[in-house]
Amino acid sequence: MTAIDTDGLTKRFGEDVLAVDELDLTIEEGEVFGFLGPNGAGKSTTINMLLDLTRPTSGSATVLGHDIRAESQQIRERIGVLPEGYDLYDRLTGRKHLEFAIRAKDVDDDPDRLLDRVGLDPEDGDRDVGGYSKGMQQRLALGMALAGDPDLLILDEPSSGLDPTGISEVQEIVRAEADRGTAVFFSSHILGEVEAVCDRIGVLNEGRLVAEGTIDDLQREFAGDAKLDLTLEPTPDGVVGSLPDVEGVSGATVEDGFVRVRCADSRAKARAINHVEAAGATVADIQVEDYSLEDIFTALTSDDVEPPADGDDAAADAAPERAEVEA
Repeated sequence: MTAIDTDGLTKRFGEDVLAVDELDLTIEEGEVFGFLGPNGAGKSTTINMLLDLTRPTSGSATVLGHDIRAESQQIRERIGVLPEGYDLYDRLTGRKHLEFAIRAKDVDDDPDRLLDRVGLDPEDGDRDVGGYSKGMQQRLALGMALAGDPDLLILDEPSSGLDPTGISEVQEIVRAEADRGTAVFFSSHILGEVEAVCDRIGVLNEGRLVAEGTIDDLQREFAGDAKLDLTLEPTPDGVVGSLPDVEGVSGATVEDGFVRVRCADSRAKARAINHVEAAGATVADIQVEDYSLEDIFTALTSDDVEPPADGDDAAADAAPERAEVEA
């Protein structure tokens, strides 16, 4: 089943403010999809449209096969949402919050199971939420989203306030949910977390989806060549000149005593090493300079975004300036 499917989804505020511009997006069941973009890119507006909290100006979308406008109640019964800036009630216990979430979804679930699922003790569940740390509140809000084992999780900054252990636990929960078939729509500013847990990524900039794919896809399309620096003992005659003949190697030079190999394909690094060793060299040292998700994100959301070589419309249309806001 397709978990989320949008077709030309657009939201304008007034005549001059375009928050989301003709968004086409498909997310399948069991997929963890990272939704990235700078502040004001339109991420929250997109989520609000999917939840029928704001109505699109044009276009359409379905969530779990249901129209977001005509069948919003059916959608709410099958999803779990962790919004950014959620409200908890200081004078209610954690357990009461979970019981409320279970009743609101009309599902059969156990508050103690949910407490354990997000790393809270039964004693924590009996405490008023006003005495919780920020990290404990975040865990509780995630537990509320997990009530009833939803078919789709929409998580907006799920690791906010968590320490590294908590972030790792959230990642484990997300992957476990995906393994059982839950789709996860995952928005986060922690790019390392997105890189660790997401199957695919979409980058929104000024309301436009400027890139979409796996991290490997985005590295190939937008990041340029990775660099592989090899210290060889010895450097056989002709090996540097022959390296560009290796599949995925785009060039090779000698710099400061090492051989710098440019690799357009992540698998080309291993092929390059095998090539020089087959030529009689011993690889004494290896240094790899890969482009990170942060590098890609910066390139895609800078003011001078360039369209990809294949002329992809989403990226090509990302450059013109717009007055955008995020609801």
